[in-house]
Amino acid sequence: MNLIEALGNLWESSGFYQLVANFGVSWQNVVMIVVACVLLYLAVVKKFEPLLLLGIAFGMLLANLPLSGMLHLEFFGSKTVDYGLVLREGGLLDILYLGVKLGIYPCLIFMGIGAMTDFGPLLSNPASMLLGAAAQLGIYIAFTVANLIGFSPTEAASIGIIGGADGPTAIYLTARLAPHLLPAIAIAAYSYMALIPLIQPPIMRALTTKKEREVVMTQLRPVSKQEKILFPIAVTILSCLILPSVTPLIGMLMLGNLFRESGIVERLSDTAQNALINIVTIFLSLTVGATAVGDNFLRPETLKVVVLGLFAFCFSTVGGLLFGKVLHITSGGKINPLIGSAGVSAVPMAARVSQIEGQKARPGNYLLMHAMGPNVAGVIGSAVAAGFLLSLFG
Repeated sequence: MNLIEALGNLWESSGFYQLVANFGVSWQNVVMIVVACVLLYLAVVKKFEPLLLLGIAFGMLLANLPLSGMLHLEFFGSKTVDYGLVLREGGLLDILYLGVKLGIYPCLIFMGIGAMTDFGPLLSNPASMLLGAAAQLGIYIAFTVANLIGFSPTEAASIGIIGGADGPTAIYLTARLAPHLLPAIAIAAYSYMALIPLIQPPIMRALTTKKEREVVMTQLRPVSKQEKILFPIAVTILSCLILPSVTPLIGMLMLGNLFRESGIVERLSDTAQNALINIVTIFLSLTVGATAVGDNFLRPETLKVVVLGLFAFCFSTVGGLLFGKVLHITSGGKINPLIGSAGVSAVPMAARVSQIEGQKARPGNYLLMHAMGPNVAGVIGSAVAAGFLLSLFG
C-alpha cells in the first residue's frame, strides 16, 4: 500500500468523511452537534443549571460524533434488554446508561437530596404537605392534554411529570415508560427548573393581590430531633404500603434524610450529600445527553414535549398558588399564598422565588423558611405522582 492509498483509507475511516458522504442522514448529527455547543454555552457562560446541563450537552456532543461507537440505542430498544450483549459489545456510554435504564442513578440522587433536606419546616406546618400536593396539578393536566393530542398514555405520563419540576423523577419515570422521549423530557425538565426565576413571578403576581403578597407569617415552631427521626421512617412505611411502586424513590429519599437526622452516621451523610451525588450526577447527565442522537431527537414530537412541559410547569405553579389562596382565606389571612408556588419540587430555587416576591411586596418580609415546607413536600409529591403513573401504565 502506497502513501496515497494509506491517506485515502485514513480519510474514508474518519468522521469527516462519514458526515460528507452520508449527508442525507448525517445532517441531523451536525444539527445536534451545533445544539450541543449552544447548550454548552448556556451552561458555561449563562450558568443555566450547569451541574447537569454541562454533562447533558457534552454527552449529546459525544453521541452525535460519527463512528465514536460510545452509545448504541438499538441495544435498549426493547423492554427485554440483552445485558450480556451490552457488556460484551457496548461502548463506554452503553455501560453507563445501564444506570439510567435500571433506575439506579435517579434513586441514588434522591438519597443525596434526602441527606441535604431539612423537613423541619414541613413538620412545623403540616399544611405545607397540601400545598406540595396541589402543586402537582400540572402533571395531570399535561397528561390529559398530551393524551388528547395523540400521545400514548405512557408518553403522556412521561411528559406530564415535567410539571413536578424534579429532574431525577422525570428521568426515572420516562426511562421506564417512554425511553425514546428521555432526552427531550430531561432537557425540558432541567431547562424549566433553571428558568424558575423567569417563569414563576408573572404567574404569582397575576394570581395574587398585593395585600395577599404582603402577609407576614408567624415564626415556625421548633421541631424536635425525635420528630425529625420518626418522619422519614413513617413516610416510608405509609407511602410504600399505599403505593409500592414509589418505594425506590421515596425509600432512598428518606434513607438519605435518616442519615442526616440520626446524627450517628455523619460520614455516610456527608458522602451522600457530596461525593456520591456528584459522581452519579456526572454519569446521569452524560448518558441522558447521549440519548439525544439526531434521528431520535429531531422530530416534531420533541417540540410538542417542550411546549407541553412548559404548560405542565406553569399549571403546577398555578395549582400551588390557588391552594395557597384557599389556605389564606381559611386561616383568616395568616398564610401568604406566595408560598404555594414553592410546592413544585425545585429545591430550594422555588422557595427563594417566593421569598423574593414577598420582599418586593413588603420589604423585610421573610418567607423563605415558610416556603421551604411546600418546597420539600413537592419532592415527596412528585415522587408519589411518578409512582402512581408507573403503577397505572408501567
